Amino acid sequence: MIEGLDADVVGTDAAAARRDEIVAAVTDHAGEIARELARLQGGDYGQATFETDAASWTLKYEAGDVQYLRYERGGREIYVVSTQQPPEPSALATAMSDYDAFVAAFNDHVRSLDGVLDDVSTEFPEIATVDDVVATRQAILSELREAADAMAQQLYRYSGDSYGTFTTRIDGSRWELNWEEGRADYLRVGGEGGVYLLSQYQPPDAHDLRAHADDVSAFVAAYNDHVQEISESLETVSL
Repeated sequence: MIEGLDADVVGTDAAAARRDEIVAAVTDHAGEIARELARLQGGDYGQATFETDAASWTLKYEAGDVQYLRYERGGREIYVVSTQQPPEPSALATAMSDYDAFVAAFNDHVRSLDGVLDDVSTEFPEIATVDDVVATRQAILSELREAADAMAQQLYRYSGDSYGTFTTRIDGSRWELNWEEGRADYLRVGGEGGVYLLSQYQPPDAHDLRAHADDVSAFVAAYNDHVQEISESLETVSL
């Protein structure tokens, strides 16, 4: 021992052990609150804040476990329960003096929900079906698919390429028929970001189909003109 430094150092074992005992008990108890909150809020993750006369308490939970229980008063925060580190004993004592009030605030919150849904009716209006509009849309798209595939087959035969696109303008809008191996891949109006009248992913919105359906005939006519131009370009060739 160094001369003059013969004072005994008081150990912290007892205080730390008592702190850990209290934190473990609070973790178990607050875990019950966390599970009730999870049931109430309808998810495994969340947090809630409860006010007492002295402070604010925030409980954060995840998958049924308490992530933290925070006591806040006058800008001072004390994490009674935390995944990082336990609180200092005197800070824990400060927070625990208000813990019963926190539990009471939670209980009052739960009681405030008693009967809140009693007058909510579960007699809902009849649901309208989309049977008619879906059937009509499918009938239109079937005819459109048949015409587009026929055009794609001819374009495929002419170009000799496995992939290609026929484009034209109808009433100021760009129409694109993209084909693959002699079958229509998509029919799009409006260019990039436009409306897909035919697609391998999903059918168009009924309003979009209605807006462009009347121009399909003009698109087919433009295709026919294109084929006619191709034919005429060879008429004067002689061997």
